[in-house]
Amino acid sequence: MARKSPSSTTLTVLRTEIVAEHFVRVVLGGDGFAGFVARADTDSYVKIELPAGEETVIRTYTVRRVDAAAREIWIDFVVHGDEGVAGPWARTVQPGTDVVVRGPGGGYRPDPAADFHLFAGDETALPAIAVALESLDDDARGAVFVEVAGASDELPLAAPAGVEVHWVHRGVAAGDAPADMIDGHAPLVTAVKSFRWPEGDVQVFVHGEAETVMKHLRPYLRKERGVSPARASISGYWRRGRTEEGFRTWKQELATTEAS
Repeated sequence: MARKSPSSTTLTVLRTEIVAEHFVRVVLGGDGFAGFVARADTDSYVKIELPAGEETVIRTYTVRRVDAAAREIWIDFVVHGDEGVAGPWARTVQPGTDVVVRGPGGGYRPDPAADFHLFAGDETALPAIAVALESLDDDARGAVFVEVAGASDELPLAAPAGVEVHWVHRGVAAGDAPADMIDGHAPLVTAVKSFRWPEGDVQVFVHGEAETVMKHLRPYLRKERGVSPARASISGYWRRGRTEEGFRTWKQELATTEAS
């Protein structure tokens, strides 16, 4: 059976907000809001068509919030100067600009039956982690590890009292991380492995740079800590040194290798 293509909606940029040193929030809405069907998944994501010279490129971003009352959709972009396509677009786009959005997709939401929730990721995972925390019951227990460049990128997170939030400072922008930070020495890897593992049923959500997540954190969580596939949402959102097009090719190659 052919896979159904995600529906597309044309939304209008209502405003942009600088929410941290390297984060710009683009708020979308307009007449197209009625055609956007929100998902219950806390990792809900969309594919956004963005201009790149005379071409159009597709970039994938998590939906930070859908406000039905205000008819707004929030998308948080990581911005590092003129690097890439999406960041500069978010920094310079003007209200009134129309943008085509495909989706949303998704597949994860914290299970209230879990004894403990572990969240870990870099800047790219922060919107999904923020949404997940807001969905937890007041008596939920867990821990959050978010790797960012520094204190100026720490965003307010609404976590229950029983969920500890740990900010891990990398010291440099994600794309500028030195080579020795890739080979298992990323601050995020160290922080998660140093964490005292809780007892009971642990559900994990770990996303971010692919080498960090797939090569180092996934084996640790799945093999050493015995987290089952049903209790693990673990995936790379991006890979250092690759565009999203190159990253998609790498993921396809990886899936083929693992399946063989």
